[in-house]
Amino acid sequence: MEEVLERYRGSTPKSEALFQRAEKVMPGGIGHSYRYHWPYPVYAIRAKGSKFWDVDGNEYVDLWMAHYARITGHAPDFIIDGLAQKLSDGLHVGIVNQHEVEFAEMLCDIIPSAEKVRFCCTGTEATMYAVRLARGYTDRKVILKIEGGWHGPNPELMYKITSPLESAESLGLLPETSRYTKTLPFNDIEAAMRAIAEDAHDLAGVIIEPVPGAGCIPADVHYLKALREETLRVGALLIFDEIITGFRVSLGGAQEEFGIVPDLTTLGKVAGGGMPIGIIVGRRDIMDMCDHITRPNTWERVNIGGGTFSGTPIGMMAGLLQVQYLKESAHLIYPKLREMGERVRRGVEEALRQNGINARCHGYGSLYQVVFPFGKDEGIRSPRDILDRTDSQKRDVEYKLRMMNEGVFVVKGGGALSTEHSDEDIDKIIRATQKIAQEMRA
Repeated sequence: MEEVLERYRGSTPKSEALFQRAEKVMPGGIGHSYRYHWPYPVYAIRAKGSKFWDVDGNEYVDLWMAHYARITGHAPDFIIDGLAQKLSDGLHVGIVNQHEVEFAEMLCDIIPSAEKVRFCCTGTEATMYAVRLARGYTDRKVILKIEGGWHGPNPELMYKITSPLESAESLGLLPETSRYTKTLPFNDIEAAMRAIAEDAHDLAGVIIEPVPGAGCIPADVHYLKALREETLRVGALLIFDEIITGFRVSLGGAQEEFGIVPDLTTLGKVAGGGMPIGIIVGRRDIMDMCDHITRPNTWERVNIGGGTFSGTPIGMMAGLLQVQYLKESAHLIYPKLREMGERVRRGVEEALRQNGINARCHGYGSLYQVVFPFGKDEGIRSPRDILDRTDSQKRDVEYKLRMMNEGVFVVKGGGALSTEHSDEDIDKIIRATQKIAQEMRA
């Protein structure tokens, strides 16, 4: 690793200098924990299409794509040009605007579970509000999430995410915050049914990513159907966290792809068109729990504030432009992304395994992640399996640094493809994996 580290430092001196400055004024030198990587992060200066360039002039094929948000690549002309015309009208007024009405109408037209919509600023807020709606609607307390599942740093869902699962996920969280948060196994129908049965009388909802960001292992359709049927039976709500999968695995998200309609859905990332956004959509009767007109008293409604910068004209316009583009070109975009995803997953896994590296490449559609199982274990079916049965947390560091030295930027061994990734980009990803696999074997 010494040679790898020396090469990285040699090509990124300006980034190292910036990080040294950042450490003096920012805890850990960063403003978002996922943007740090050892020994220090590169600092981006420009991004376009499938690539970004750092302050030292290095070019990278980007697989992080703004936290998986840029499905049509960085700085797409149709969004940049559209927003440029809007900027002269001002930025944020703090008053309702026509674009949020148009965007909400479009979401209701596209997302199967969307009968009404509320906008906020982040995915974390969206999951917080979805949980509050579930509890307010059902008048129950318990929320079930999957082991190892991540829904942003929402205090009520910061429970059993990282290894060891029994440890606290953060200082500063009151024990009672997660008192009514419990977990259920992923892709294990019988165990999930037992978990639901244990709290059936007080279960407000089950929240789940149909394709968890932790590993990109898709849920089995039969598993999702069982959750849908059982939550209906016990009177609880099913919440899909589609902040990653919304508008990425298909136009209508994973719920359209898998044919399972939840009661509530959270959206973000792709839906923002490159601007900050969080969205909660769902059944009319549930969403109307936050209607201040029909429920004028605070004690009889669910409070969803949305945030100062929710529903900005620029944000709503960016989302409209993005989703409209995807809607018009869905028949071309999603088959292409699926094909590229399959090619990358197959090529990366073969490159690693042919060189003696015990690795598996999971994913769905345009998403993929590499994991490094212990021994010959191939039965990785959940985020918990990744925590318990792989060496990925340790080996991801080496894998990332080696790939960056070859001009490919990955996060957790993989990432998300966009419409702007070319055949040449995919060739480069696979060639880089082949090269570093040979180095890792040696």
